[in-house]
Amino acid sequence: MPGTSSLRARWARRPPAAGAAVLATGVLSIGLRLAGHEVLSHVALALAGAAWVALAADFVVRLLWERRRRLAEAGTPGGLTAVAATTVLGTGVSTLGRQNLAWALLALSALLWPVLMAGFLRQVVRRLMSHRARGMPGAVFLCCVATQGLAVLGATLAKAEALSWPAHTALVLFWLGLVLYVGVLALFDHRQVTEGAGDQWVAGGALAVSALAGARLIDADHALYLWNADDRGVLRATTVALLVLALVWYAVLLAAEVLRPRPRYDVRRWATVFPMGVTAVATLSVATAADVPGLTGPGKVLLWVAVAAWLVVAAAALIAGSGGAVGLGGSVRSTGRR
Repeated sequence: MPGTSSLRARWARRPPAAGAAVLATGVLSIGLRLAGHEVLSHVALALAGAAWVALAADFVVRLLWERRRRLAEAGTPGGLTAVAATTVLGTGVSTLGRQNLAWALLALSALLWPVLMAGFLRQVVRRLMSHRARGMPGAVFLCCVATQGLAVLGATLAKAEALSWPAHTALVLFWLGLVLYVGVLALFDHRQVTEGAGDQWVAGGALAVSALAGARLIDADHALYLWNADDRGVLRATTVALLVLALVWYAVLLAAEVLRPRPRYDVRRWATVFPMGVTAVATLSVATAADVPGLTGPGKVLLWVAVAAWLVVAAAALIAGSGGAVGLGGSVRSTGRR
């Protein structure tokens, strides 16, 4: 049938970072659960899980038939959404008490992380050596998102299973994620704030995921007494500072959207929804972990804003037949002027 053939063709052309939709949906599930909306949370998690399974199965099949292309795509920033999406899904199922499945997803993401990170770093090094590294898109911050995603899931399981070693590992990944963020910040093309098609939001979303990781580590410490008072103080102060910076990024990016509207649908808009959602989740989580109850109200407002953004992007994707022009971080392309 012509319609079916067209759908298959569009599916085949989708970018490697199509997993950003899984990220966006999965993080909204976590936020809805934190806000007490269990049914909606379950629906969102089911959607994220179904999409994750479909993308994973498709990747395996295509790896057998298009090995060279798939391996090349794995070295792009967009390829790191595989790790981030898997950790978000794992965090969601852990909150449902499915710890065995969460451990399996943590193991899978931990196996994928060094492979995909190595490919990403090789590409960055090549660009540095050719003096073309500056002017990278917002997807470059996915190296931080993927790393902090592992920290979030590790800290979540540490608390759920009353184990200290996942929390200690998560703490190392937490600080590593911040180092990666600082490293790629200098390479980010700041003009993307007003010109980007959606993935520029990852610049702020990476800080929000970092704040969420800090909040989960604080929660784990409350349950297991992992660190001394000084270490707890540093972690709490860092987490709150990261949330403040994420909220500043949110305000700047939102203002840029208002001043320079970009209404045309692009698959990278899922990379707008995810940072909006994770900023809400981080705000709600820090409110509890750091005992700042005044953040709960703003966190819920941000959550419903993210839900509205998800509905708009999902509707646009259906209308456009999921035909974004360029995928989130499909390649580390320079946006600098020549």
